Amino acid sequence: MTDYQKTLVTGAAGRIGTALRASGTRLGRSVRLSDLTPCADLAQHEEDMPLDLADFDRVSAAVEGCDAIVHLGGLSLEGPWRTVLDSNITGGYNIYEAARRHGVKRIVYASSVHAIGYYERTETIDGTVPTRPDSLYGVSKTFVENLARYYHDKFGIESVCLRIGSCFPEPTDRRHLITWLSFRDCRQLIEKCLTAPRVGFMVAYGMSNNSEAFWDNRTAAVLGYRPQDSADAYRAEILARTPQGDPNDPAVRYQGGSFCAAGHFEDEH
Repeated sequence: MTDYQKTLVTGAAGRIGTALRASGTRLGRSVRLSDLTPCADLAQHEEDMPLDLADFDRVSAAVEGCDAIVHLGGLSLEGPWRTVLDSNITGGYNIYEAARRHGVKRIVYASSVHAIGYYERTETIDGTVPTRPDSLYGVSKTFVENLARYYHDKFGIESVCLRIGSCFPEPTDRRHLITWLSFRDCRQLIEKCLTAPRVGFMVAYGMSNNSEAFWDNRTAAVLGYRPQDSADAYRAEILARTPQGDPNDPAVRYQGGSFCAAGHFEDEH
């Protein structure tokens, strides 16, 4: 368990938030949960505060009394600009501004591979490269990464921005053999982000111990992260049942996968 008195977890009803809660991990002495929908089956150390991230007053009320935030909330896929703007960009600003007003010490932000999706799969990159978003969703992730840097430099709020690859129960395609992050490793990584003595502003990648990797993840190692799982256990089965794909297809060529092959959302819907 961390030393934080109260930690806010946004997006607590989503896939990663649900997996964190199911693991029984303690992210603080007490944990405040928030999502658009209520969270069920609260543990003794949990309280629930449903909210819309675009509503600053509700966000501020949820942040009040907390000394750490795990920000998993917001739209998790590509979508209409207005939804991306309200959920991810305005929502991200609301989290950081409320954190400033209420004296939050540290934020763990769930960024995404889609912030750097247009790097080619032949490239190995680290957390210092310029962003190359592959979607409006990816743009929103780069925006909040920059908010995190700004609020650290100007106000001293520490942040770790986790560019999460593919966090699912198990990998299901060839790209996941490179980008997969298990729930167990995700839990460990978030805990390390909260318990490291000092993080300043940091970008790290959310990936398990896969033998193939797009990313140099030394910053996660500095946090003490030691992944326990690997997509390699699924390699033979996935290679046998999935085609290799055309190397010139943007979904195969770039690290962002299908997001790079998709058209502009506003043109297609």
